[in-house]
This record gives sequence, C-alpha cells and structure tokens, in this order.
Amino acid sequence: MEFPLLSNIKIVLVETSHPGNIGGVARAMKNMCMNQLRLVNPKIFPHAEATSRASGADDLLARAGIYPTLQEAIADCQLVIGASARSRTISWPEISPRESAAKCLAQSAETNIALVFGRENSGLTNQELDLCQYLLKIPCNSEYSSLNLAAAVQVVCYELFISAGEKQQNSQTDKDETPLASAEQMESFYQHLQQTLADIGFLQPEKTQSLMRKLRRIYNRTLLDTKELDILRGILRFSQNHNQDN
Repeated sequence: MEFPLLSNIKIVLVETSHPGNIGGVARAMKNMCMNQLRLVNPKIFPHAEATSRASGADDLLARAGIYPTLQEAIADCQLVIGASARSRTISWPEISPRESAAKCLAQSAETNIALVFGRENSGLTNQELDLCQYLLKIPCNSEYSSLNLAAAVQVVCYELFISAGEKQQNSQTDKDETPLASAEQMESFYQHLQQTLADIGFLQPEKTQSLMRKLRRIYNRTLLDTKELDILRGILRFSQNHNQDN
C-alpha cells in the first residue's frame, strides 16, 4: 500500500538516547506507510537493538538521514511541527495530532514537512521549538501524560495514515465519477421504456399514463448516471429482441 501524500513528510528524532527507540519508531512509521526518517545526533546508531526493535522495518533505518543539528535536518522543509508533552512558559500555536494531519496533507503534495520529536527524557528545547511553526500536543491522561517515543510517533502517524487514506479515496471517487444522465437522455429512456412495456404486453392502454408517471417518479428519485442508464437501455433492447424472437 502506498500513499503518495505521505512521501514528503519526514519524522525527525532529536538526540535519541536509546537505539531501541529508533527501531520502534521505524516500525511505527512503516505500519502507517511512512518512510522518511531523519536522526539528529543520535547517541548510539546504528545498533543491533535498533534493528531488532524495527521488526522488519530495518529498510527505514538503512535509509535514515543523520544530521548534526536540527537546523540542518529541516533545512529543506517548509512546514515544521514540533511535538512536546511538556507545558511551556513561552506560547506557541498548539495543534492536536488530527489537526496536524489535516494541515500536513493540505500541503504535502508540494511541500516538504518535518514532524520533530525530542529527547526521551527532556523533549525539545525552547530554541529547537523556535524553529517550528506549530507545537503538537497529544491529548492524554492529565495525571500520567508520559508517552514513550515510539508510541507518540505511532499516534501522529496513525492520524496521517487515516487522513491520507480518506483523501486518496475521495480523490479517486471524484476522478471516476460518471456524469448524471441529462433530461434529454432520461426522456429518451422513458420513451424506450414505454415502448418496450407495450411490446411485451405489460401496459394496459387505459393505465399507460398513470403507470408511466409512477415509473418516472421511481427513476427520477435515483438520479441515474449515464452508465446506469446504458445498462437499463441494454435490458430494454434485450427484452424487445427476445419478445420478437418469440
């Protein structure tokens, strides 16, 4: 499964202490069809524990970009969102994971986007958040708001995955939408229908007008498209031919 809308979204991990957490993040990303991982000055990487925790997502680890600073990791990104669980004395515009997904997908086709996650024990510094346009906070239990790194990334990637799937499905539906039948086409169908019903002996002359009015109401309620109308016309032609053969 591929979602092109997710291809320009990068998950950026800043100074991750434990290599297993990097592997867990790679696994979470691959679950949700995301494959752009960037690492800022990881303490230990590469490492066997990262590969083990990735559980088959080691291809993301192999492709991961490694940068000395956050500034360099996000240099090519136009939208940068920093995730933090800690309350800040400085005010940044805050968004939820769902709002973040909507904002990202509205721009991801032509924009490089970075979702930045900080250190396991202290998160992002205020100076690092200064590089971000938005602060992403994951709603959770106010008495126990500590999410591990992979879990936090999973929540954010899940919202992106769901939104991207809906957007892609809607786009495909719009692309394949068949135009509705015109009034002229419907009128031709009704004439064809009336003639066919007369040919097979279904219509009674004294009730033709009443029955056809009721049939019009039935079909008018359904708002037939041109493909559906073609199917019905085909059935009528088959009925007429079959009646002639008999």
